[in-house]
Amino acid sequence: MKITRLAAPVCKGGENPMWDAERGELHYIDNAGWKVHSYNPETGATRSLDMPTVVTTLVLRRGGGAVVTLRSGIHFLDLDTGMLELIDPLPDPPPYVYNDGKIDSEGRFLIGGSTANFAAPAPDGGLFRLDPDGRVTQLDSGIHFSNSPCWSPDENTFYFSDSWVDTTFAYDYDIETGAVSNRRPFVNTRALGGLPDGATVDADGLYWVAVYQGGKIAAYRPDGSLERVIDMPVKLVSSVAFGGAELDRLFVTTIAHGTQGEPTEEGAGALFVVDGLGVKGRLENRFAG
Repeated sequence: MKITRLAAPVCKGGENPMWDAERGELHYIDNAGWKVHSYNPETGATRSLDMPTVVTTLVLRRGGGAVVTLRSGIHFLDLDTGMLELIDPLPDPPPYVYNDGKIDSEGRFLIGGSTANFAAPAPDGGLFRLDPDGRVTQLDSGIHFSNSPCWSPDENTFYFSDSWVDTTFAYDYDIETGAVSNRRPFVNTRALGGLPDGATVDADGLYWVAVYQGGKIAAYRPDGSLERVIDMPVKLVSSVAFGGAELDRLFVTTIAHGTQGEPTEEGAGALFVVDGLGVKGRLENRFAG
């Protein structure tokens, strides 16, 4: 196994790596820096797009481009021009803010909602679903800080975290309707020294999660038992995604400055890749709208 720091833009708040097989690029966001980056690991070339406010999620569309969540709501994004099209606004001030999302095989966008009260976090976030026709449905509530949405390979199980309580939950998922049920604790990362942030599931069903503040990537079996732990060079690891031509490279975003007075580390905010894991990921689905 080898961990490499890549020559890609360093972020104030690196998040949401997303492999784009059609372009051969890794898209990732700098939420605090208000940017979307697109990095080509073969050439080292990077394109960067400025956003008008904090950007918290990026997923790809079947017809090209992306869907992003900003503080203002959900937008379509042209990855070449940076043009945004608002499709579902949030009020000002928002009752919650979107954070982290993924697409199911039917092209639905499941998005976490986090509390908008960062000074005194309350469980007023939740889980939402954007259907291809533009309708937004709330699926769950009682979430402080949403993270880690992803599915088991058969899509019968949906994973979703409340980072404030250090816990990833598992739900039963109905792929026919896009409904969730039977929420139960899946894993708690407190023993690893941090909280669950961005996550993905590999082709064998292992759940890989960035342990923010713990400086680790953890892989869990479907029964919740710990399979392996990777120690990263920095503590504020934020999200993970498999990519590369064979989907066997694990890209890892990190954050430069935390909100709890954490000391700044060398390499914090950089993009890393882990090679030689002996596992493969799966292509992320694209939004059908």
